[in-house]
Amino acid sequence: MSAVTTHVLDAAQGRPAAGIAVRLEDADGRELGAGRTDADGRIRDLGPDALPAGDYALTFTTGDYFAERGVDTFYPQVRIAFRIADPDQHHHVPLLLSPFAYSTYRGS
Repeated sequence: MSAVTTHVLDAAQGRPAAGIAVRLEDADGRELGAGRTDADGRIRDLGPDALPAGDYALTFTTGDYFAERGVDTFYPQVRIAFRIADPDQHHHVPLLLSPFAYSTYRGS
């Protein structure tokens, strides 16, 4: 299993956000993995099975997702920076999304 996974929910529609492109990067901006959310809004295989302690980021192409639905959005992309302190733990980074707001948290 990927060391980092994500799940995107379209909070305005009350359903998973399928088809969003997501990129996993290290602190220097190097791509470590990429994928698209599935029908359930998840990416289970986003990058390496293990990552060392350090800072990382997930970038979600939310503008494309909303444009495909004919919905204006304030956020063409969402970038979530996070820190891995314990490389032995799994890190799940969900995104709750709407056209003019978003939130995130450390999931399980």
